[in-house]
Amino acid sequence: MNTVETWKQRKHPLDVVEDVETYAAEGLTFEEIESRGGEGEWERLKWAGMYAHGVQDGYFMVRTKVPGGHLTPEQAEVIGEVAEEFATAPEEFGGSQQNELWGDAFLDITTRQDIQMHWIEIEDVPEIWRRYDEVGLTTIQGCGDSARNVLGCPAAGLDGHEAFDAQPVIDAVSEYFINNEEYANLPRKFKMTITGCRHDCGQSQINDVGMTPARKRTDAGDASDGSGNGTYTYGFHVKVGGGLSDGPRMATPLDVFVPPGDAVEFSRAVAQTFKELGDRNNRGVCRMRYLVEQMGTDAFEAAVRDRCAVDLPTRGEDLTEGYRGDHVGVHDQRQDGLDYVGFNVVAGRMGGDEFAAAARAAREYGTEDATVRLATDQNFLITHVPDERVPELRAEPFAEEYPVEPGPFERGAVGCTGSEFCNYGIIETKKRVKRWARELDARIDTPDDLRVVRMHMSGCSASCAQPQIADIGFRGETVQLDEDGDGDYDALVEGMDFGLGGSLGTDNGFLDWVETAVPADAVIPALEELFAAYADEREDGERFYQWTRRVDNDRLRSVMQRVDAPVSEGVAADD
Repeated sequence: MNTVETWKQRKHPLDVVEDVETYAAEGLTFEEIESRGGEGEWERLKWAGMYAHGVQDGYFMVRTKVPGGHLTPEQAEVIGEVAEEFATAPEEFGGSQQNELWGDAFLDITTRQDIQMHWIEIEDVPEIWRRYDEVGLTTIQGCGDSARNVLGCPAAGLDGHEAFDAQPVIDAVSEYFINNEEYANLPRKFKMTITGCRHDCGQSQINDVGMTPARKRTDAGDASDGSGNGTYTYGFHVKVGGGLSDGPRMATPLDVFVPPGDAVEFSRAVAQTFKELGDRNNRGVCRMRYLVEQMGTDAFEAAVRDRCAVDLPTRGEDLTEGYRGDHVGVHDQRQDGLDYVGFNVVAGRMGGDEFAAAARAAREYGTEDATVRLATDQNFLITHVPDERVPELRAEPFAEEYPVEPGPFERGAVGCTGSEFCNYGIIETKKRVKRWARELDARIDTPDDLRVVRMHMSGCSASCAQPQIADIGFRGETVQLDEDGDGDYDALVEGMDFGLGGSLGTDNGFLDWVETAVPADAVIPALEELFAAYADEREDGERFYQWTRRVDNDRLRSVMQRVDAPVSEGVAADD
């Protein structure tokens, strides 16, 4: 059993929630918390949704779970106000000038429809929890080896592409696992997505469990004419074992059909299977995708069926048609006269005051059913806006910074936390992604029909920004340079592995890491060369990722290397 497992067995991780109240009341320092809680307390604090920065000693990152990304305007306003009041950097770390682009008091929308805040002090956590309790929010199990935030389509209940609204199922599954001690200590994190959308907005292909819309005939009907007429029940097909990071794997389908009313029990059975059979000895290979790969999908399905209290029918008719990717822009709702509006947030970061302003705008311009919704591409939506109020909403000050009609690079830009706050981050990401996206939109004239270029940057190999499924993916490295040309590689700079050609959907595939340890200063010139070649060589309607797959990697490398780049030894400094 590995060290973390020993810590978790010694004390149930959820017990740390009460400890937080004590630590806060006594105003304990990090050293005192470690002394009081003993070995493993920093690991257990993740079950309270709290990560110790490490990079900024004495402060926490706090993660708020938002099932399916759905927030009422009241909830969104509280989140914004909490960030504005508590996510503030001390003067010794720069205070309100801590970050030259965002200052402080900001929040990050994540690729799992969570909200993250930095610079949180232990003394403030109980007050944050009190405010959250009043509006039905929580940070509990936002992190740690338990069921993470359940993903869903941010336009659930709104979009004409839906087979049915799966948000009630998301809420039920989330409610089952929260504070459930039986399933709060799993071998590793457990990631689920549930959607009724035909465009797989919840990214079922890269989650531990992905439920997507399906239907199954319940009687034959009069189908002799091939029309398919008959009676159907709607539910879910399931994929399992998807994930990124090291050892990426596309999820594989089970031969099951899950009625919505059985989704909680099915999810429990999968968690039980993972709990019993998952490898607790080696944390490097104990994600569920490794278990599915080791057992085989059929054997894993049999193990789930053995542990499930309901009989699971076999698969029916799959209703997924592809992968949409984002909801940026103004879109008609299925409800007459109403729209939802998707705002683009480059790298997912915005001020707490801006997020609160968006919440108040949802109340002002939307109907009583208006919501604020978070998307897996780090953007947000405001829903139930009458057609005639959309121009007023778009004229709000926050909408100037987070436009509904961004350039293609801004629209597709995703960035993880990076070295600014993350203990694992090798390079800075958030500022770089924002600057690069805007610079690329200004410098590259993309084809008119190419509305989005997905450019994802992770500060390390952990893939929090999902680079493997992007048109262009980056993975942080440090690079040694020969700056004066004397043959000595003695300058250490930030750089990255450079990948091309990833996507989800019917054309799914992980990108190829075409070039490794590229100095950061060489990336934008290399992309200019690539897009110039793409513009000359693309076939009719060909997306950038499709072109990079069609062109062999040697050719792509030769195009990228046309630029006058810094001289690198071509390997990461720590290799």
